[in-house]
Amino acid sequence: MAADVLFLEYPKCSTCQKAKKWLDAHGVTYADRHIVEDNPTADELRTWHERSGLPLKRFFNTSGMLYREMELSKKLPDMPEDEQYALLATNGMLVKRPLLITAATVIPGFKETAWEEALGA
Repeated sequence: MAADVLFLEYPKCSTCQKAKKWLDAHGVTYADRHIVEDNPTADELRTWHERSGLPLKRFFNTSGMLYREMELSKKLPDMPEDEQYALLATNGMLVKRPLLITAATVIPGFKETAWEEALGA
């Protein structure tokens, strides 16, 4: 099983807790990182976004209170990518979680099928 796995989570998040249980149940070795106390940098986010092949919007926690308070659904479409990375790097609560990072892929959010595929679990 993959050992070079980085798992970014917010421990109070129920989806993160579920994802962590899933990783443990499947015997996946991973490094655990608190997404708020050790927020991803703009450079990390850029690298992960490019590796994921997903739209940058998928890296935003669109259901979070902070996202709604900042009215980002209105602002993001016109915001340059560099500004979006910088914004995400200001607060881990803006970042979609959990975030699964492997050598081959990056997956924001927890979808068992995608994680099984990525980790060969």
